[in-house]
Amino acid sequence: MPKVQITETVLRDGHQSLIATRMRTEDMLPIAKKLDQVGYWSLEVWGGATFDACVRFLKEDPWERLRQLRKAIPNTRLQMLLRGQNLVGYRHYSDDVVKMFVQKAADNGIDVFRIFDALNDLRNLETSIKAVNKAGKHAQGCISYTTSPVHSISGFVEDAKKLEAMGCDSIAIKDMAGLLTPTATEHLVAGIVDAVSIPIHLHSHATAGLAAMCQLKAVENGCHHIDTAISSFAEGASHPATESMVAAFKDSEYDSGLDLALLQDIGFYFKGVRDKYHQFESEFTGLDTRVQVNQVPGGMISNLTNQLRDQGELKRINDVLDEIPLVRQDLGYPPLVTPTSQIVGTQAVLNVMTDERYKTITNEVKNYLLGQYGKTPGDVNVDIRQLAVGNETVITERPADNIKPEMKKLKKEIGELAETDEDVLTYAMFADIGKSFLEQRKAGTLVPEALEPPVEDNAAVCGAAPTEFNVTMHGESYNIKITGSGHRSQAQRPFYLTVDGVPEEILVETLSEVFTTPIGGGTGQGAIIQSESGSKRPKATTPGHVTTSMPGVIVDVMVAVGDSVNAGDPLFITEAMKMETEIQAPISGTVKEIHISKGDTVNPDETLIEIE
Repeated sequence: MPKVQITETVLRDGHQSLIATRMRTEDMLPIAKKLDQVGYWSLEVWGGATFDACVRFLKEDPWERLRQLRKAIPNTRLQMLLRGQNLVGYRHYSDDVVKMFVQKAADNGIDVFRIFDALNDLRNLETSIKAVNKAGKHAQGCISYTTSPVHSISGFVEDAKKLEAMGCDSIAIKDMAGLLTPTATEHLVAGIVDAVSIPIHLHSHATAGLAAMCQLKAVENGCHHIDTAISSFAEGASHPATESMVAAFKDSEYDSGLDLALLQDIGFYFKGVRDKYHQFESEFTGLDTRVQVNQVPGGMISNLTNQLRDQGELKRINDVLDEIPLVRQDLGYPPLVTPTSQIVGTQAVLNVMTDERYKTITNEVKNYLLGQYGKTPGDVNVDIRQLAVGNETVITERPADNIKPEMKKLKKEIGELAETDEDVLTYAMFADIGKSFLEQRKAGTLVPEALEPPVEDNAAVCGAAPTEFNVTMHGESYNIKITGSGHRSQAQRPFYLTVDGVPEEILVETLSEVFTTPIGGGTGQGAIIQSESGSKRPKATTPGHVTTSMPGVIVDVMVAVGDSVNAGDPLFITEAMKMETEIQAPISGTVKEIHISKGDTVNPDETLIEIE
């Protein structure tokens, strides 16, 4: 009887689920040697949200993280999570980008590619699987498990058979929200084991408290590969504890043979690491059986909590969790996993925060309804589709068939900022954030977000002694160094500071005004750092004063002063919670004033554009 083989998730999904993907490479490398000694089947170390978090928050090169881990862990398979045609981003990429990304990931150290599609549209896995096969690495095809009126055990078994035929070396049941029950696991695993000849892996989150029981049932029915997380990053929205599952199977016919004492030593190390990131802990990552209804996956709940907290709206998270199943039903019951979890989750947030369902619809929801993410599992709400996209044509072919090759264009766009093909791929995944990262790296001004809240004691600023801290606004972090000020007797005195390494001087009456005064150009993107209540923009008071429904960053402004617009015409695009929303003209008229530019941070109730 085969022994249980374990994939350890602490370096990827464990911290993604519990501390919003904030663990830094510096906290991984000291324990790498011991992780390599355990004898895991694989270590999941890359992909998912780690790529985004490295670039967006930690200011680390994700490719360099992979290279360092590969060097430090030479004897264990390294595994990544790949979103099919989405790779590690939030849109579909051209086939040449997918092929290049897979090859470079393989070159830099990935052995196992766990490949999934959020809609279980297997057409979106074809290019990735072939690329992994060509690179000589292990292609693991995923079934994104969910429950709904349009999903069934028999349907998932058919998907497994198709994945084997497509060239997969193994199949993973990806239970990202912890929806499996022991009975459902027994039927699903038995059905797939009977239908295919390749190994089965089970990935199940412990949110509802059922995952360990499901793993036992899976193993008993022929699945001998399970995902666990070391105890200090286990349970709740994460996975069953590695030590617990090793102990559970010890002295049985499935005994993993792993050294429990070594695992316990590793667990104590990561306990200290988790304490370091306490500010990113979610209040909603414990046992919560509501997941059986709202289906919010582990990685989504911790990030959703942090994003709502950043916007001062954490008090409404229960309303959002109630709204998510309703939006999911409207969109044809997609499994909630990146990017559909963000698509559904962000729309649910907008519906709640505007107190009117679908008053504002994100661009991603519109693209989803046009078939640009793939075939929806069920029928969508035709009224919502009409409201969002009108009579536009819905595509039925594989979405990537409509995307022209991109690598040549991307290399030209990023130019000399990209020193390697890996840099080009970083830019490809996240154009604005990736470009900013490469610019800051070249200038030597990369500064990660702080691990502690900003200093609130203004008395510390005196003389020329530097005061340094980070300000996080709506998911973007800025490093602030205050190096001095004018004399207190001055009616208005200058404060001298740097924002992400760029010198600034602000003339204000008190230090508190530093956070209510626009700081232009401080991040190289024309960003503005300000308090929620300290905006210099006029308050919206008439129908022609265009606002946004939630805090965000301006991605693009599509009109100019003097332009004539009709009600419904696009004016600008904002980004919030990693999703873009097109803001349209509420009335017809002429653009009188524009109070925004690309890169600005904006808040609800501010007048961003005036139409008369």
